[in-house]
Amino acid sequence: MRVLGLVVIVLTACFPGTPDDTTLLDGPLDGLTPPETAAFLRGDAQFARRFSVAEGLGPTFVATSCDTCHPGDGRSHPELALVRFGRLVEGGAFDPMTEQGGPQLQSRAVPGQAPERVPEDATGVTRFLAPQVSGLGLVEAVPDATLLALADPNDADGDGISGRPQEIVPTVALADMFARDVALPTGVGTSTPYVGRFGRKASATTLLHQTLTAYVQDMGITTPFNGVSLLAGSEVLDAGFEIDAAEVADVTVYLRTLKAPPRRNAGDTRVTEGERVFGELGCSTCHTASMVTGPSVIAVLAHVTFAPYSDFLLHDMGPELDDGYTEGIALPSEWRTTPLWGLGLAAQSQGGQGFYLHDGRAHSFAEAIGYHGGEAAASRSRFDALAEDDRRALYAFLESL
Repeated sequence: MRVLGLVVIVLTACFPGTPDDTTLLDGPLDGLTPPETAAFLRGDAQFARRFSVAEGLGPTFVATSCDTCHPGDGRSHPELALVRFGRLVEGGAFDPMTEQGGPQLQSRAVPGQAPERVPEDATGVTRFLAPQVSGLGLVEAVPDATLLALADPNDADGDGISGRPQEIVPTVALADMFARDVALPTGVGTSTPYVGRFGRKASATTLLHQTLTAYVQDMGITTPFNGVSLLAGSEVLDAGFEIDAAEVADVTVYLRTLKAPPRRNAGDTRVTEGERVFGELGCSTCHTASMVTGPSVIAVLAHVTFAPYSDFLLHDMGPELDDGYTEGIALPSEWRTTPLWGLGLAAQSQGGQGFYLHDGRAHSFAEAIGYHGGEAAASRSRFDALAEDDRRALYAFLESL
């Protein structure tokens, strides 16, 4: 009995209680069926899998696993930023420079191979921090029609905000992807062109699309869905693959069924006051608080109201955030509205210091707001004029997300 007591004391000292669920991004949605839970667990393991050279890593790559860039399902540190590049060509078109390894730089290589370098003639180079992945299944389950209804490309209401959807031209490969995605939510992928919603420029249509792109561009891992791409001329790749369709499906289920980022102190007076300030600044025009999912074969994703604080549309953010790089129809100064849920937990996966905006250049909420030009310039001016108490309330609200 004394030995047992000693073991209990040691274990208690080493593991001082269960982590607070409101500080964790990892974990499944409540109410999954046993098969969905099993697929979630398999996908979780696959998400953490470290690929070796023998398993097909590379020959050039950025990371050896999904969770390298998404630690704890959260945001990446600037040291792990993805580098994207391309060039403007005659007529104003943007060339992703696929023949020179674009649009993403693979900065590492397996033994005997040379890592890629940004071509000297690239005119646009940017850095993307990998975003958190929790709650993405809810985002995917929002029907295309909902996002299209939020768009106001010509600013018809005169509020200075003219968000527009990313338009993705259908290809044979994308059509095949949709046809093979048995869990694709109803109402998603029904528009022509397709509506993008994932990625800094909303360049991916679904979580399967995003996953396939990450396997190829981030790890050099081929799948049975090879060639699913936005890039013209890149659909035909070799027939071999290094993970099978079932493994890809498990990772997609994992991403679809991760819980939403948890709120903290939502009922606190300071937080509610900050949310009022957030609305008065005009931030909520783009950072839309409430959305509703449509039908889904995954029951816990169907007809759910959630709060991502994004409209998932492209907005012109002005010269302050123009890196000269773009994807799809987005201008170099246009970015998909970044969802703010999970913002208060960003520092946990970034080494204790929060890094904000697409490339982590901002080290505080105030600094991030300071880069908001273009359509957000009026909100930035109102923020600059805020009394100190209102600023502190706003920060409390953002920390609560």
